[in-house]
Amino acid sequence: MPTNKDLVALDAEAVRASVDVVARATAGDLAGPTPCAGWTLRDLLGHMTAQHHGFAAASRGEGDIAVWRPRPLGDDPVGAYREAAQHVLEAFAVDGVTERAFPLPEIRDGGPFPGAQAVGFHFIDYVVHSWDVARTLGHTVTFDPELLDVALAVARAVPGGEARRGPGAAFAPAVTADGGSRLDEIVAILGRSPAWRPVPAQGPSCAVLGDSGVPVTHSVPRGPRAG
Repeated sequence: MPTNKDLVALDAEAVRASVDVVARATAGDLAGPTPCAGWTLRDLLGHMTAQHHGFAAASRGEGDIAVWRPRPLGDDPVGAYREAAQHVLEAFAVDGVTERAFPLPEIRDGGPFPGAQAVGFHFIDYVVHSWDVARTLGHTVTFDPELLDVALAVARAVPGGEARRGPGAAFAPAVTADGGSRLDEIVAILGRSPAWRPVPAQGPSCAVLGDSGVPVTHSVPRGPRAG
C-alpha cells in the first residue's frame, strides 16, 4: 500500500479524472441511465457531489449526516460537481489530514475512522465513479498504472460471498472480466459489468462499501441503488 502522502496524491488524481470526465456531460446526458441501477446521470452526480462535501466535513471532524445527503444541483450540475471536487481536494491537502479521525456516519457505526483509511474510502470510490460516468457518456477514463495497482489491491480486499447477496448488501457479487483491462478488473470485482453500455436496463448494485480493515469505500444513500 502507498504511504499516507501518496494516498492523498492518488485520491487527488482520481478526483481530477472524475472532474475531467464529468465536464464532457451535456444537459441532454443528465437523464440518461448509468451503470448504477435506477440512477440517471443527474442522480449519480448528486451522489458524487454530496460525498465530496461529506468527506470534506469529516476531515474537519464534523459528523452531521445531513451534509452527506444529495442536494439540488441547480441549472449547472457539472459546475456544482466541479466546485464540490475542489472543496474536498482542498480539505484533503491540509497537512496531517491522514492523522485525523474522520466521523463517517454512512459507514458501519459511523467511526471515527483513521484518516488514511477514510481517504482510501474516497479514493476507490472516485476511481470507480470516474468509470461510471465515462461509461455512461460512451467515453473512457485512463489512470496511471501505479494508481490502478493500488485500486486493485483495495478492490480485492472487499469481502465477497453471501455478504453481497442479502438485503442491503453493499456490493453486488463480482462479475467476470476475463481479458479486460486493469480498470475492467477493478470494476468487475466491485460488481459492475465491464460490458455495460448506456441502454435502459437493470444492473447490479452500485453501492461502494466494504467492511475490511483496509481502505475501501462508503455506502450509497438509501433509495435507488447504483450499479
